[in-house]
Amino acid sequence: MGILSWILLGLVVGVLAKWILPGDDPGGFVITVLIGIAGAVVGGFIASRLGLGTVTGFNLGSLAIAIGGSLLLLVLYRKLRT
Repeated sequence: MGILSWILLGLVVGVLAKWILPGDDPGGFVITVLIGIAGAVVGGFIASRLGLGTVTGFNLGSLAIAIGGSLLLLVLYRKLRT
């Protein structure tokens, strides 16, 4: 995946993660996108280490892995900010 694909996937995943875990987070849209991009990377790393697959493009499995990573980072972000 190219950098533009990661940014687009991060945007989609970041918005979905905020929709799944709504709350009052500082940072707004930019932080949401950055958490989504980082979540896709982290989710892909963890999933590949566990043998569950990798983020390979815009498919259902990759989206689920990226959302899982984004949710993990969003929870950690909230814990560190409070």
